[in-house]
Amino acid sequence: MIDWLKIKLQYVLPKHALSRLVGSLAAAELGRFTTWIITLFIKQFNVDMSEAKESDPASYASFNAFFTRELKSGLRPFADAANQLGHAVDGTVSQLGPIEGDTIFQAKGHHYSLTALLGGNAELAQPFKGGDFATIYLSPRDYHRIHMPLTGKLTDMVYVPGELFSVNPLTAQNVPGLFARNERVVAIFDTQIGKVAIVLVGATIVASIETVWAGNVTPPAGKHVTHWQYTDASGDSITLAQGEEMGLFKLGSTIVACFEPNKVDFADLQAGDVTRLGQPFATIRDDA
Repeated sequence: MIDWLKIKLQYVLPKHALSRLVGSLAAAELGRFTTWIITLFIKQFNVDMSEAKESDPASYASFNAFFTRELKSGLRPFADAANQLGHAVDGTVSQLGPIEGDTIFQAKGHHYSLTALLGGNAELAQPFKGGDFATIYLSPRDYHRIHMPLTGKLTDMVYVPGELFSVNPLTAQNVPGLFARNERVVAIFDTQIGKVAIVLVGATIVASIETVWAGNVTPPAGKHVTHWQYTDASGDSITLAQGEEMGLFKLGSTIVACFEPNKVDFADLQAGDVTRLGQPFATIRDDA
């Protein structure tokens, strides 16, 4: 009954207004009050501050500064094997496996469209049809910066407006098409294994999605899909090395990574497994 109520409330709450309000509060620098809120959050979600570059809650001027905290240098090294991808985030595997044509598995009884996930652009979606995907959930206690699983050259970024449902496991199991209906930012890269898409999915009270090349992509929230292309001719060529930071969430969310067919074999992972930045994520296939 309680789970049912949690889901139904998400349909009626003003999720965008609530998220922007929380975002404003999270950005405020309120001295001791901010430190008190951060301390409560650490206790509530059992955040391991020994991993943070700054472990003292009082060292953060705002809640956002705490939430997007950096890790200690060298704490999450990437595997140096030439044929290996590293995890892009600290989180938990929601689902992973094959993309069945244009269909991605969300949870038991729920699937969604790859093309819809990428903003309705059939041309962008085409390389990934029949490929592989991995959905990783970032809980409130996790590190919330996203890094490159392998070296890639940015070709496209798409902002897709949408809902702001929670993306926790309960919601994923009960809201149809969740990741293709929430607000999101799609980044597509050219890599040694072809196209790779990394989708940053917004959620309730996610105050901001940022990328290192564009800064704040949302908010402000838009009403239309917006597509940016990055080419050598335009002078906007951007290449990010494996392990390099590509973006962040201000308040937690989910990423979906998509790969072309027959390019990678995932590590021994299943739904519910914890991921740690840089640890083995997938191996590049010999015939890729």
